[in-house]
Amino acid sequence: MGLSISAAALLAIIVVVLVKGGHVRIGPAVTCTLFGFTLAATGLAPAINTGLAGIAGLLASF
Repeated sequence: MGLSISAAALLAIIVVVLVKGGHVRIGPAVTCTLFGFTLAATGLAPAINTGLAGIAGLLASF
């Protein structure tokens, strides 16, 4: 049985763990999150989505 989780949910879990563990402070985490939202509104978003889909397909083939 395969487990399916979205990249956004997985990255959110990683950020929460890093902030709670003290490895990343809240300021840089918020800054990176806001940068991600801003980047998603640019023309580069389709290329990023294509790259993430390619990586997911590569991982799924293992």
